[in-house]
Amino acid sequence: MRNVKLTLAYDGTNYHGFQEQRGSGLLTIQEVLESTLQKFTGRRVIVYGAGRTDAGVHALGQVVNFDASHWPIPIPRIPLALNGALPGDIVIKEAEEVPENFHARFSAINKTYCYQIYNQRIPDPFYARYSYFEPRELSLSAMQEAAGYLLGQHDFAAFRAQGTPVKSTVRTIYHLAVERTGCLIRITIKGDGFLYNMVRIIAGTLLQVGLGKYPPQTMPGILASRQRSLAGPTLPPQGLFLVRVDY
Repeated sequence: MRNVKLTLAYDGTNYHGFQEQRGSGLLTIQEVLESTLQKFTGRRVIVYGAGRTDAGVHALGQVVNFDASHWPIPIPRIPLALNGALPGDIVIKEAEEVPENFHARFSAINKTYCYQIYNQRIPDPFYARYSYFEPRELSLSAMQEAAGYLLGQHDFAAFRAQGTPVKSTVRTIYHLAVERTGCLIRITIKGDGFLYNMVRIIAGTLLQVGLGKYPPQTMPGILASRQRSLAGPTLPPQGLFLVRVDY
């Protein structure tokens, strides 16, 4: 087996997430990648992704790997070849050969996500696909204080939507920053793994703190409760980006 790792970016607006949904008729990133690779190999190719981003979620640094045993193009030229065949909202940034035991998902040690909030009184159509619009004033300092309570290892059951069953809801957050850059508030979070919709629920909870609906000091209580109903809303997908996967 010749194992190739691809790093890619995509605008998730027109896709029903990363993972292929067989028989549904819904277009996904994985389906487009596999069909494009098949054009070069003449056989079915399966790609394995680092993160199963939901419908409408974007990526700056998604990682996949695939068996390139019969790949006809030199590895350094893969991005150029694939980008000429892929739609414009999916871009291969880098290709490299990796050991046979490398797996885009199971070899990952941590991931970084970013959620963007467009915080101005008037919406901007050029940010609508890539951020959540919030016209009310937000307290950045309160959001930053609340974020600090989430650092470290905790049981994040309260920040999990119902979805794929998991053995444990304990995760470790290494970095969680809330920063304002012009009209955008960016919530950047790095952890060893994330539960279903966890980042979007954390962003929704920090938004409630920024609006003054939750004091920052309520965060430990929300964590301890393990009750989803006590955390904030799940923010829409268009503000979320998979930024980086580390191995």
